[in-house]
Amino acid sequence: MAVPATRTAVDDLRETGPGRLMGEYLQHMAVERGLSANTLAAYRRDLLRYHRFLVTRSVTDVQRITRHDISAFAQALSTGSDGLAALSPRSAARTVVAVRGLHRFWALEGICTADPAHDIHPPIAGKRLPKAISVDEVTRILEAVNTDTPGGQRDRALLEFLYSTGSRISEAVGLDVDDVSVDAALEGPAVVRLFGKGSKERMVPLGSYAAKAIDSYLVRARPALSANGRGNPALFLNLRGGRLSRQSAWTILKSAAEKAGVTGEVSPHTLRHSFATHLLEGGADVRVVQELLGHASVTTTQVYTLVTADTLREVYAAAHPRAL
Repeated sequence: MAVPATRTAVDDLRETGPGRLMGEYLQHMAVERGLSANTLAAYRRDLLRYHRFLVTRSVTDVQRITRHDISAFAQALSTGSDGLAALSPRSAARTVVAVRGLHRFWALEGICTADPAHDIHPPIAGKRLPKAISVDEVTRILEAVNTDTPGGQRDRALLEFLYSTGSRISEAVGLDVDDVSVDAALEGPAVVRLFGKGSKERMVPLGSYAAKAIDSYLVRARPALSANGRGNPALFLNLRGGRLSRQSAWTILKSAAEKAGVTGEVSPHTLRHSFATHLLEGGADVRVVQELLGHASVTTTQVYTLVTADTLREVYAAAHPRAL
């Protein structure tokens, strides 16, 4: 997965000077860090933006890039000046982090004698609370799927899987049949092997509802879908027997949400947010949720505690006789 994305990144930054050296950095990130294709694509977009900025300032030698250039770039990301489109604080922060990593790499490799970006700090992005839906809304969505057809049984298995594991949609559609163990699902907890960002592997329990739905799909529906293709090993197949795409999975969820009468924007990531929020509301430890979500840092997971804290305040205000 990483090689094609890396080649594209290098091709886009093939010219001499900063562009060529940025391509070498992306190659390093792919080979040495093992970043996913999606992460590499994000780095490529950020560095292309930085490259275009340097071109407008006629900077063609990486040794001549100064702290002032990088600071001006960070400012332009927030204000939309110097020919750059204004980015949200979160996107601007991510771009500055990419540029800091680039200059650190150049300094360590001896390409530059100094690191002018070492004390440039990204803008502080406000904490964005994840959107979660209630347990009742999740149940209505799951039960809205018509399982009379092979495609419907696949849809139910997919949505049950997403909510049961809290997996990213890319992780779910990237699974092969051999990654899921449901042979003893009806007698004990099933387990699924997920591959997260940077191909990090983790084992996640599979709830009984999801295990039953997947077992039914594997026995009754997947053989019919597979017959339309060429023996694809993917767990979730499309109607032509190929691997289900992320876009198709999003459409499946959107259709089920509309049938269930769940208003507002509902995406596969909504089920991931809901998975984490409902676990914490049920008393799960934040570090356990961190492991289940595959977060590298518990800080990322702790944003969900803000959601549950808000819920607690609402309940307290409504129920305690002297709260107001």
